[in-house]
Amino acid sequence: MNSGSDQSPKNVHTGSVNAPSRSIFFVSDGTGITAEVLGKGLLSQFEGINFRQIRIPFVDSPEKARECLQRIREVHEQNGIRPLVVLTMMDQEISALLRQGDALILDVFEAFIAPLENELGVRSAHTVGRTHGQTRREYVNRIAAMNFAIAHDDGISDADLINADVILVGVSRCGKTPTSLYLSMQFGLKAANYPLIPEDFERDRLPETVLPFRDKLFGLTISPEQLHKIRQERRPDSNYAALDTCRKEVAAAERIMRREGIKWFDTTSKSIEEVAVQIIQAINIKE
Repeated sequence: MNSGSDQSPKNVHTGSVNAPSRSIFFVSDGTGITAEVLGKGLLSQFEGINFRQIRIPFVDSPEKARECLQRIREVHEQNGIRPLVVLTMMDQEISALLRQGDALILDVFEAFIAPLENELGVRSAHTVGRTHGQTRREYVNRIAAMNFAIAHDDGISDADLINADVILVGVSRCGKTPTSLYLSMQFGLKAANYPLIPEDFERDRLPETVLPFRDKLFGLTISPEQLHKIRQERRPDSNYAALDTCRKEVAAAERIMRREGIKWFDTTSKSIEEVAVQIIQAINIKE
């Protein structure tokens, strides 16, 4: 199979080093993102197993299906145990080919499309690529939002903040950048982010550049212990990464946000997706 259509395997460890291992394929006639997102959601419910993940997108012809089937069979032979396969496939002929392998097939569309057809009394379009369909305007807006997030990352620029949908503030390494990018990529929001730095703590107030946009401000915080671990990886044994520094900065940042009346979210034990959804909910409540 063309190497460009097969994502390198990744191991997701939900158990110990000696935990049992299973291979799981995410196979799609499109990008495979839907299959992977749904599949990972299912895997997260099973602890104590190391899952080796393989995404194979754009399986949109019988020839590619046969190549994919061969890959599945090879993994089965190598591991001695049948793999798991999550499918998002609209073409029934291709789907039937993939089912010839000895694997547990989890067909996402089959599980949901048929019941929906029965309930709605309408046959689905069965069209490849509809999952990620978007209008030209939506596409342009999403790209513009991503460019905005990159241009306004980590306080690089304060230009055009009036057009921002969200402005995130918080201590360095608390998750502002990935959250901003996720908001732009998944929701098309123009998100800027500003780190709270020693000068802000000395003045005990927010950066002057963001004060005029208080209605767009949201804060992120994190436990000092978690922040210490993250900073240690970036700058080992530095004052920047010292636990005492982390404690002082987090306390000062929360004090500022509390006094300024800014809603903030704790990223310590939450994923980027969870934090982003909380921000979206807060925006909707404001509106």
